[in-house]
Amino acid sequence: MKKITLCLITAITIMSCNEEKKQAETSIELNYPETKKVDTAYTHFGETVKDPYRWLEDDRSKETGDWVKAQNQTTFGYLENIPYRKELKERLEVLWNYEKIGAPFNEGDYTYFYKNDGLQNQYVIYRYKKGGDPASAEVFLDPNKFKEDGTISLGQTSFSKDGKTLAYSISEGGSDWRKIMVMNTETKEIIEDTLVDIKFSGISWYKNEGFYYSSYDKPEGSELSAKTDQHKVYYHKLGTSQKEDKLIYGGTPEEKHRYIYANVTEDDNYLLLSPRVSTSGNKLYLKDLTKPNSPLVAIVDHTDSDTQVIDNIGSKLYLVTNLDAPNQKIVTVDAKNPTPENWKEFIAETEYVLTASKGGGYFFTEYMVDAISKVSQYDYEGKLIREIELPGLGNVGGFAGKKEEKTLYYSFTNYNTPSSIYKYDVETGNSELYWKPSIDFNSDAYESNQIFYTSKDGTKVPMIITHKKGLELNGKNPTILYGYGGFNISLNPSFSTANAVWMEQGGVYAVPNLRGGGEYGKEWHKAGTQMQKQNVFDDFIAAAEYLIDNKYTDSKHLAISGRSNGGLLVGATMTQRPDLMQVALPGVGVLDMLRYHTFTAGAGWAYDYGTAEDSKEMFEYLKAYSPVHNVKEGVQYPATMVTTGDHDDRVVPAHSFKFAAELQDKQTGSNPTLIRIETDAGHGAGTPVSKILEQHADTFGFTLYNMGFEELPNKEIKK
Repeated sequence: MKKITLCLITAITIMSCNEEKKQAETSIELNYPETKKVDTAYTHFGETVKDPYRWLEDDRSKETGDWVKAQNQTTFGYLENIPYRKELKERLEVLWNYEKIGAPFNEGDYTYFYKNDGLQNQYVIYRYKKGGDPASAEVFLDPNKFKEDGTISLGQTSFSKDGKTLAYSISEGGSDWRKIMVMNTETKEIIEDTLVDIKFSGISWYKNEGFYYSSYDKPEGSELSAKTDQHKVYYHKLGTSQKEDKLIYGGTPEEKHRYIYANVTEDDNYLLLSPRVSTSGNKLYLKDLTKPNSPLVAIVDHTDSDTQVIDNIGSKLYLVTNLDAPNQKIVTVDAKNPTPENWKEFIAETEYVLTASKGGGYFFTEYMVDAISKVSQYDYEGKLIREIELPGLGNVGGFAGKKEEKTLYYSFTNYNTPSSIYKYDVETGNSELYWKPSIDFNSDAYESNQIFYTSKDGTKVPMIITHKKGLELNGKNPTILYGYGGFNISLNPSFSTANAVWMEQGGVYAVPNLRGGGEYGKEWHKAGTQMQKQNVFDDFIAAAEYLIDNKYTDSKHLAISGRSNGGLLVGATMTQRPDLMQVALPGVGVLDMLRYHTFTAGAGWAYDYGTAEDSKEMFEYLKAYSPVHNVKEGVQYPATMVTTGDHDDRVVPAHSFKFAAELQDKQTGSNPTLIRIETDAGHGAGTPVSKILEQHADTFGFTLYNMGFEELPNKEIKK
């Protein structure tokens, strides 16, 4: 059993224990559990790759279960000795404990909205009669009653066209495998047998008769880690059993699609199918539901673009596409001849990335200008109605609804402003505040500034840095650098209650918009994929260097953080530049880049990563940065707390298990290398509030403690 003694001194710096004997100190003794090594290896392109911790991939074995328990015992034993862990959790609870309300939406005779009283584990759905008094709202569906500890969560909800039937999905323990329940909305009674074994699915109704959904065949072996790569679309007719559901598309070996999504147009005229081989690029098919036995017609028969139908008027289709338009545009076409050569430009591509929505008989275009939202409104002839005046610089969401609804809602937030909801009149363009949170946080005392820094190859990268006003640039401020950089996902400014607690402690929170994301369109995304993935890590490293060079912090007060693909970012950065940061926080990370594609739906990430089977060159490139394969003997890595969930069936916890085992085996020096494994939790969605608060308290406590703080920087923390 490997043993390490960690010493923390009052001088806010970590030294060797011999040096610290002369000063007041606090010691935490760590006894890491033994992690056995097995002589497992495999060969790629003539090269032997050792995989001594392969046995940890078996999530069903008692041996793995025992290892998880032992690691958690070590980790929580360490965390319990952090003197202000309890204070952080209490402050998180106070700040989190405010009423949160979602934008209202109409279904049938009712207006619905989501609400959380403050510390409820899951949001509750309320409703009142359409046109009535919101104060008369009643509880419609309370997911907190699914299970006492909140570990069964509500997923997607979808109402029939008349609003009298609801289909909703649930997740147990955070798993991506879902069940679908069907409810009579008047009586609130479940009216059918539960549909089971459903994954990565929408729920799209056809009239009031039934709905389309997607799933995979249940895999052999572990449902949490076994490969799932043949998605299928089914139609469920009300009043029938799931075994009678009709297979609509998918399931042919010669045409394998890992994700297929089905959607019915608002007028019930068309079914749209979007088969995907990977997370980027889709085919697009259309079926005329007004004609019995109509064939599937290809709109786009390749996966070289992301193309979706956003709406239709009769047979006139409106599509959002990045085909020959990396920043996206809107085109129109007749459903009778829908292929690209017949497309007509409706709203042209601009220098900024387009996100489109529709509601109230209008289209809304949101453009990201250096990750800041700008919104315009168009009619169905393509005429610009107005540019919408937003409450400030930040991120908006919403501007969506049914054609007949002339009042739409949108949210507005940034890094230091809690999300508020605004009501928008589509005819007059007037916005008014609908709901503002009452939160114990003074936004006016904080500021966000966007800067541009230069990456290794000369690329300019934006970063938003948020902190208390009047921050002294002394190079000693505790700082979290958070990143993602992948899958065309944009990190737009948004408020986080947890990050507010961090900033109350004098912390700096910095978010760069790395290549691989979607902030500057398809080319920005592609510049961080496959054999250009190192660009993402270089961008992140350059962001850290900017913060240090400009005296926001130094290496002893810098933590790097990221989740999922961002967990890979942290793992690669800390193994390439272990000297750059004091703390590393890889969450639910993709960390074994040679085997990621062999688990669950991981093969669908190949557009971004490539796979070790693609070519010798690709194999060598992946191996050169794969975190699991780049932990080296004799290196002092930063204090690291790997986090994962035992029910994560998207990025299986084996990634995190193997990385933690490598770190514990090879770490030199006194920095701790821990793994925190949440039980009955998955990749993140649906995690109960109680668990979220504990996770943040542990993360912030671990971070500050390993930056050398014996007590909280802000002693006046409110409880």
